[in-house]
Amino acid sequence: MEITPLVPENRQIVQSYGIGRFKVSQIEYESSIIVLPLRTLSWAVKALNDINYQNLAPILEEDTKIDILLIGCGKSMQLLPRDFSERWRQNSVAVDVMDTGAACRTYNILSAEGRRVAAALIALD
Repeated sequence: MEITPLVPENRQIVQSYGIGRFKVSQIEYESSIIVLPLRTLSWAVKALNDINYQNLAPILEEDTKIDILLIGCGKSMQLLPRDFSERWRQNSVAVDVMDTGAACRTYNILSAEGRRVAAALIALD
């Protein structure tokens, strides 16, 4: 599914996604990914239960501060433990959980608006 809006040239953009894959800024990934404003990382997470603060640490290590973290949890929306979001809030990062498709589209829109957003996207199975 093609989902590409107009965005500044130096920003990452999720161009498409499908079963086990993503295309971000002309690069194909065959895994879950973390999309940051200026780069995309492969992410060794296959399910929502695998997500923890440590495997999302690259987001806080970025030079570009993030205000919003979108978590795409696969085909359907699921909830994360309350303390997970609270820990991010302590770092002034709002966390929003949704299905992976919605997270891809929301990331693109917020990025196109110039918002400081990252997306942790679990690949569809």
